[in-house]
Amino acid sequence: MSDGSDAASIRQSAVPAPRGAEFPLPPAAVPAGPHDGDIADGLEETYWSVYDGAASKATVGQILARLPRIVRQIGRLAWAADRTATLAVVVLQLASAAMTAFGLMASVAVLRELFAEGPTPDRVRAAIPQLAVVVALLSARALLEAGVAVAQARVTPRIRTALECEFLTLTAHVRLEVVDDADWHDEAYRANDRGLFYARQIVGQVVSLAAALLGLVGTAGVLGVLHPALLPLLLLSVLPVGAAAVRTARARFHSFKRWNTLQRRVRVFSWLLLERDAAAELRSDTAQGALLEEHRRLTTRIAEEDTRLGVSSAGLNLVGRAVGGIGTGITYTALGAMLIAGWLPLAAGAGAVLAIQAAQSSLTRLVDVSHLVYEQAMWVDDLLAFQERCRTLQPRRSGAPAPETVKTIALDDVSFTYPGKDTPALNGISMTLHAGQTVAFVGVNGSGKSTCARLLAGLYEPQDGGTVRWDGVNVLDMDAESLQARVGCVLQDPVRFPFSALANLTISRGTLTEADPQRALDAARASGAEQVIAGLPGRWEALLSKRFRGGQELSAGQWAKIAVARGLYKNAPVLLLDEPTASMDPRAEHAVYEAVLRDNPRPDQITVLISHRLASVVACDRIFVFDGGRITESGTHQELMDLGGDYAAMFTLQADGYRAGAGEAA
Repeated sequence: MSDGSDAASIRQSAVPAPRGAEFPLPPAAVPAGPHDGDIADGLEETYWSVYDGAASKATVGQILARLPRIVRQIGRLAWAADRTATLAVVVLQLASAAMTAFGLMASVAVLRELFAEGPTPDRVRAAIPQLAVVVALLSARALLEAGVAVAQARVTPRIRTALECEFLTLTAHVRLEVVDDADWHDEAYRANDRGLFYARQIVGQVVSLAAALLGLVGTAGVLGVLHPALLPLLLLSVLPVGAAAVRTARARFHSFKRWNTLQRRVRVFSWLLLERDAAAELRSDTAQGALLEEHRRLTTRIAEEDTRLGVSSAGLNLVGRAVGGIGTGITYTALGAMLIAGWLPLAAGAGAVLAIQAAQSSLTRLVDVSHLVYEQAMWVDDLLAFQERCRTLQPRRSGAPAPETVKTIALDDVSFTYPGKDTPALNGISMTLHAGQTVAFVGVNGSGKSTCARLLAGLYEPQDGGTVRWDGVNVLDMDAESLQARVGCVLQDPVRFPFSALANLTISRGTLTEADPQRALDAARASGAEQVIAGLPGRWEALLSKRFRGGQELSAGQWAKIAVARGLYKNAPVLLLDEPTASMDPRAEHAVYEAVLRDNPRPDQITVLISHRLASVVACDRIFVFDGGRITESGTHQELMDLGGDYAAMFTLQADGYRAGAGEAA
């Protein structure tokens, strides 16, 4: 009884007493979210939206100054992806613009015949050849534009494919400590979600930009041929339209950024209502009504915001058209004066009207596409910069390949600090491991056990001058990926590959399609995965993912057995077991340890076990105790128990827990 009361008193003393006088009562009611002002202000800027709305903040000068570099950059990507198709796009687009200009000139010739003196039937007959020219030019332009679309359809997917393959190749091979960096993760997902998407979109936008620009230049050239004085009139007509288009485009981009932010707040509630993991508690708490009410309030606010922005955009368009109409009216007035003064024939005046209308349309399109290209290019730049960064973060691909077998692995004064951390995860670790040994790493969470194991596996590299040597050879002189291929890792939270049961084993040797049948069976038997696979429909060929029709869903313990089998199938000279049985039941855990650590010892393999259940490490040849990134104790189980240090205290604590449980049950 005294032991129980003493334990209770210890537990009570470990809990700080409440300080009610210093901590006020909570309010009786709190808002679920902002009720006044901008309901988008409460959300942080997400890593994947940093460039949204950038075009609404840029000046016209900034956009125009950057466009040539953007076009060159996209041109280089297209040229590298498909030179023939890229050249076809450029040539056909230029030819299409020429057809547009020639078509305007031919239209003027038609008008000239129609406005000439003489009987109407004669004038119409005289215009027929020119009409045929106009039809031929329009048909040629249609064919050329179709050719541009075909060439663009060839080059655009190839750009996306090339960038995506390079992106995945680079990110899949960066060093592991880089992947542990949260900032790198944000950049990677941003490049994947937005950069690759806009890399596909921007090619078509650049083609549209070129078409609009060439169309504007072509109409200006036609007006210059008709009469040089028409060029200032063109500016007078199109500049107000361009200014209105700029204001409209900026408002649209700003509106999109706000809409995107508002939708994110609504999704917080819709995700909770749809999330599988939240479903049981949501229903238990009968919280659906509260979430639906808040969802309804937010969507109502968003609808009001959409209406306000729509009305604002409509007003802006009206003002823009009014100003543009005034400019166009002045232009047509001046054009009429030129006709009255005899500076222009009537046919040339009519042709000038057609050219000015075409120029206004081209300019509006040019402004819209320029804003799109400007913003999308930021995402593409971000993707390319990320890929360039990843090239500097690749593992070593020089040096000799790692040996097929190893007799000793020696760590000498090894330290390692994770990116963004001030405290080292490992601080001056030294040890020597021998083939045929089974060693254990034990210690509290964060003591450095797993970090040390990953250094042994070649997943991390030692820092501050420390060395890891395989049979006396520094691992930094070896090819990094060949070193990693010599280590089998079984982790506490293994990857649940959505492949067949057999592929879940063979992937440890870099293949999904080829297997050594006997090795696979031996690994499955030793790990306990044989019974799991035998119970699946299709057995070895069963798909282990509910994403596929007929796919199977395994429990955490079953996946753990598959993971152990995967590590054993690799048949590597070093086997690392990092809490591999944490999700197994006691019987399965015992069977795995008996099979892996005791029944089938390999004289040519170094086995490292990381475990919090100290009963599983008793039979290990050597046990290393980690604390604060250092090795504080090492030896056999009996040596460490005789030492009476941290290991003995931890082992005794766990053993007493089991004995106390058994006593209470009795």
